[in-house]
Amino acid sequence: MASHSPPLDALVVPSEDYHQSEYVSARDKRREFVSGFSGSAGLALITKNEARLWTDGRYFLQALQQLSDEWSLMRMGEDPLVEVWMSDNLPEEANIGVDSWCVSVDTANRWGKSFAKKNQKLITTTTDLVDQVWKSRPPSEMSPVVVHPLEFAGRSVSDKLEDLRAKLKQESVAWLYNIRGTDVAYCPVVHAFAILTTDSAFLYVDKKKVSDEANAYFNGLGVEVREYTDVISDVALLASDRLISSFASKTVQSEATKDMEIDADQHDRLWVDPASCCYALYSKLDAEKVLLQPSPISLSKALKNPVELEGIKNAHVRDGAAVVQYLVWLDKQMQELYGASGYFLEAEASKKKPSESSKLTEVTVSDKLESLRAAKEHFRGLSFPTISSVGSNAAVIHYSPEPEACAEMDPDKIYLCDSGAQYLDGTTDITRTVHFGKPSAHEKECYTAVFKGHVALGNARFPKGTNGYTLDILARAPLWKYGLDYRHGTGHGVGSYLCVHEGPHQVSFRPSARNVPLQATMTVTDEPGYYEDGNFGIRLENVLVVNDAETEFNFGDKGYLQFEHITWAPYQVKLIDLDELTREEIDWLNTYHSKCKDILAPFMNQTEMEWLKKATEPVSVSA
Repeated sequence: MASHSPPLDALVVPSEDYHQSEYVSARDKRREFVSGFSGSAGLALITKNEARLWTDGRYFLQALQQLSDEWSLMRMGEDPLVEVWMSDNLPEEANIGVDSWCVSVDTANRWGKSFAKKNQKLITTTTDLVDQVWKSRPPSEMSPVVVHPLEFAGRSVSDKLEDLRAKLKQESVAWLYNIRGTDVAYCPVVHAFAILTTDSAFLYVDKKKVSDEANAYFNGLGVEVREYTDVISDVALLASDRLISSFASKTVQSEATKDMEIDADQHDRLWVDPASCCYALYSKLDAEKVLLQPSPISLSKALKNPVELEGIKNAHVRDGAAVVQYLVWLDKQMQELYGASGYFLEAEASKKKPSESSKLTEVTVSDKLESLRAAKEHFRGLSFPTISSVGSNAAVIHYSPEPEACAEMDPDKIYLCDSGAQYLDGTTDITRTVHFGKPSAHEKECYTAVFKGHVALGNARFPKGTNGYTLDILARAPLWKYGLDYRHGTGHGVGSYLCVHEGPHQVSFRPSARNVPLQATMTVTDEPGYYEDGNFGIRLENVLVVNDAETEFNFGDKGYLQFEHITWAPYQVKLIDLDELTREEIDWLNTYHSKCKDILAPFMNQTEMEWLKKATEPVSVSA
């Protein structure tokens, strides 16, 4: 920082990579390297005499555990925003450095406005300073580009290109070009950029990843493949209207673009998504000619086509079967090794102690779950690191167990398991919380409140145009009744064999959830929770599909929407205080469990089926 030209008063180290990804490859975990904090969201700030880390409520406990005494934790939503802190605490005319490839246009512009009052400057570093000191930085991933078959994609690239050209768009890749890869753990994507014009399409990717077969595929689509590093020079050419494709003379104009009337001013404009385009590329453009607006590809990707919907539903059936098989196995192990009363009975464990070689840990049991998923058709890997957490670890919202330091399973403590997988036909995400001994009255009270919020959101009917900010309260209200709450959003979109966290919609208390209304064919999770520091954590999560709803009336001729649950695994009845449930909630639970039993039956052996039947027996409220 001191030897940089100009010298830096502070350095910002974001979590994101060149593509503003939530999950990044090992070599792009710069913020984790400098801070020791491994959560997926956060930002590090290093000044001449201190270091601070900002993260959100999901990671407060984890950050406190992982940060050394040299770091100060800044809690998003409670402490000042990073740009406010920098503006208030750094000196006049301070130089604040950042790798402009790792920060979005939106963020850079917001910081610039905040810095203006003290003439502070955002400095684009000549190289990434973290990379200079990270001597053991992992090498680049060299996984091949894989063409995603139309039988799973459900929509051809030509169709997507035609649709997006009609909207004059620039940005995004894996969904647009129907390609997948393994450049980022848990997300089947390829590190790449795309530029799309009305008559040309470019893909910027390390050519060593592109096989002859993939090359032929792109040639057939009229997509020109160029080196990943060429994007910066080509963006400069694009800005001066000198970017020409070798396919340009061969391109046949589509019916959609033939009819487009584009005046000269419009033709010169470049559409850039300020939330996902990095500042390094934006800085090469004439700001007067840039349309800063959310990319239409985000919404197109979120609206699943019929093939994608069928695939994601089928994937969740197979995934649910794996989760139930896991619970059956775990129930048996906890009883045999630890003397637990088990999934169905409420009694103290007999305090058996397994041998060192047979003991179960958070990691060994999650490995078993992964093996059960791996046996299912179309399995390609996990969709995120499994959150397998016992007791107080379950209170760490995005806890990630490590083999050397994880907890042993305990029959007298709550166990929370949040997990998911990538299948060729869909991406899954499910959370279940269970207890293999005797839960306390307080634990049951908290679980019941979470369950009631989960059901309330999943059963909602709402007018078209409603956003996730409006719906978020439905999941929290049962918790608020007891003065409880949780520090994370309630729902996120889910990709179709893509990233498990997908926008642009969400169900959340955060103002950004107001930006995009929920629409039919979107997927979204329903995952309220409650976390008691040092004791336990509870979360329940299903994936929902947004469908059109049939209502008796149609006020304002808006039309109405409702949710369809596509996740299948039972809720642990012994953790529910049935007397606190309404008749409607009891009926919903019984109906869901009945469907769960019938849908998963073809995947169960006799022992598993007996367990599932018991887990889904109808319940009733005591008189």
